[in-house]
Amino acid sequence: MQTSAGPERQKTTVHTLAAKKKRGEPITMLTAYDYPTALALDQAGIDSILVGDSLGMVVLGYETTLSVTMEDMLHHCKAVARGTRFAHLIGDMPFMSYQVSKTEAVRNAGRFLQEAGMNAVKLEGGRDIAGTIEAIVAAGIPVMGHLGLTPQSLHKLGGWKVQGTSAAAARRLVEEAHILENAGCYAVILEAIPDRVAEIISRRLRVPVIGIGAGEACDGQVLVTNDLLGSFDRFTPRFARKYADMRAVMEQAFRAFIGDVSSRRFPAPEHAYHMSDEEYDALLRDLRMKPSKWRMAI
Repeated sequence: MQTSAGPERQKTTVHTLAAKKKRGEPITMLTAYDYPTALALDQAGIDSILVGDSLGMVVLGYETTLSVTMEDMLHHCKAVARGTRFAHLIGDMPFMSYQVSKTEAVRNAGRFLQEAGMNAVKLEGGRDIAGTIEAIVAAGIPVMGHLGLTPQSLHKLGGWKVQGTSAAAARRLVEEAHILENAGCYAVILEAIPDRVAEIISRRLRVPVIGIGAGEACDGQVLVTNDLLGSFDRFTPRFARKYADMRAVMEQAFRAFIGDVSSRRFPAPEHAYHMSDEEYDALLRDLRMKPSKWRMAI
């Protein structure tokens, strides 16, 4: 199957992403939580697909990502993997799947690769989880880091707030980015931090830096696909660009369906299956012969 990227497209790996940073080529990443979305992204030529725990909010309807479980993540990761051939796949480790112990973190990270077909996992946090990242990487599992606005730490951060706006806070972000790189992360996501801080981190780190609300100087960009499509109704982050208004399109289609059914315009004859007059006549005769069995009056 040929994609928009051409027939010679190869599977994107951690080495592919590293090479793109070295060449100065922007890395593209979007989220997916199901087979059809993953298939469309893969055929469009996306570099990487993140199965984010954002599914808790944009798919499952939770208020935050904290309610997402390992079973939720594995279920959706499997669907995405079935729809993907070329894109690099990252599974988001949910809240409390890696914080309890290194042993449990390695076991859960391994399930993303072994059971769900992911190529890597993503963890939120800095110096506090550096040892856990080292343990997961030592087990042969690629890890993507995540700094800045980390939704699993929402209550600790005091809400959906931009991070690193003071010199001291920005310096901590720079330090923690280096810690993640030294712990073995092959890439780092920066979310909702000042663009100039993200630029410093992108220039200093050897590994790719992917931004979401972190300015244009990052090595790549990621968005939640539901924000991009306009299908999530609660809010749209400032950093998200809406490329379509799918919620309005869906509502319009649903209203049209309701109207057609209510007025009996749907289904039309072309939407039905038919049998020959001969077979239909035979059916009627058969039913008249066996009224006690079928209890039908024709």
